[in-house]
Amino acid sequence: MNNLVSVADVDVHIEGNGAETIFMVHGWPDTYRLWETQVQALKSRYRCVRFTLPGFDAAKARQAYSLDELIGFLKKLIEQLCPSQKVILMLHDWGCVFGYQFYVRNPQMVSKIIGVDIGDPRSWRQSLTLREAMMAFAYQIWLALAWVMDGRIGDWMTRSMARLARCPSDATYMSSCMAYPYFMLWFGGRQSYRHQAQRFLPACPILFVYGHRKPIRFHATAWADELLTRKANQVVEFDTGHWVMSEQPERFNQVVSSWLSQ
Repeated sequence: MNNLVSVADVDVHIEGNGAETIFMVHGWPDTYRLWETQVQALKSRYRCVRFTLPGFDAAKARQAYSLDELIGFLKKLIEQLCPSQKVILMLHDWGCVFGYQFYVRNPQMVSKIIGVDIGDPRSWRQSLTLREAMMAFAYQIWLALAWVMDGRIGDWMTRSMARLARCPSDATYMSSCMAYPYFMLWFGGRQSYRHQAQRFLPACPILFVYGHRKPIRFHATAWADELLTRKANQVVEFDTGHWVMSEQPERFNQVVSSWLSQ
């Protein structure tokens, strides 16, 4: 791919004046708007930074990015906005994948991590049953094809899958351009996310939150158990689907605030 991700091409939204900065990274099929409730709850104590991932904005050029390119983008943005300071990462869905891999390569830049519903991809794939693996493959290939199809058909495929997954986000902002991570996962060749991703088990404190009301669990139980061997870490299950922060925002914000204050 070798597409240079320019920080200037991404609309960055910053609210709050706290001493610590939280970088909020969304996933599919969302934009920076996913974190609105969290920003309102946290901006009195933290500096909240959010943005729409490169390639996810239908109003901008349609491009697919490699894992290295996205990690490079995150590094440039953090260095620009928080020079010589560690940041807190709040991550969901593909944002978890990108954020976790950013941490693996730049642990000195991160103080804490809040991961929502996605665990370490390597251990997750190894833990899947045959039925779960087939379901995961089916929806991922569907979205990879949505990226290839593009246009009205690709957009319809994207929104159809979002409805099937019970995504609570506004469909107005959903388009096939957001599906490029699935294309890169399966058809990225040497730059496939499957080949580039390293195992994620952070040394910094992590709060891992997940919902159990969904057909596929996106983390390995053994991985979550291993997180709990460190006292600073916490794992919290919610009675929700994949979009925990949207389905139970008040409890989610309370859990996050309490953990950050420890």
